[in-house]
Amino acid sequence: MKRSIVKFFRRNAKSSEELFAEKKIIRQQISDLKKKISETDMQSEADILFSKIENLPEFKAATTILMYWSTPDELPTHQIVRKWCYNKIIILPSVINEHEMEFKRYFAIGKMRKGNLGIEEPDSIESYKGKFDLVIVPGVAFDRKGNRLGRGKGYYDKFLSENKILKIGVGFNFQLLDYVPVTRDDIKMDKIITATEIV
Repeated sequence: MKRSIVKFFRRNAKSSEELFAEKKIIRQQISDLKKKISETDMQSEADILFSKIENLPEFKAATTILMYWSTPDELPTHQIVRKWCYNKIIILPSVINEHEMEFKRYFAIGKMRKGNLGIEEPDSIESYKGKFDLVIVPGVAFDRKGNRLGRGKGYYDKFLSENKILKIGVGFNFQLLDYVPVTRDDIKMDKIITATEIV
């Protein structure tokens, strides 16, 4: 079913309304697949994927990395964040309004709190204003041309359009598709990594 939908999209997508509809279908499709994956398999894929990232020269050279604190339906990041916060500056995003993110440093001894969207973030009033060497980007789906489909709010696209940073998209194996619909405002990734592929 997934492959036939992708082929239909590629042949017929033209208007912004069609692209919006395609994105909605893929988001629902990925959501359904996430419900079928066990926590054990989620963590197993994350372990393999982040092992690949840890061996990248770009990761080894990076001092400051923007990551994300995963929600229950995302590729797990809690272990990798905790592991590297002692050796690198690990920054996590915080949503401050409908269109923007701010950033806070993660400390293993610090507390976390739920932010505006119910996503946990460092419980700190101090925002990080420096530069990033690398950003690990979550997404709903990616394709082999580097395109990313997000949740539709545009937080990452806005931030990445204003900041030139090495961008690595990460997701479960089933989140890497042959095609995802995009508009000119959707920012491409420099690399996309799953447990089985590096694109």
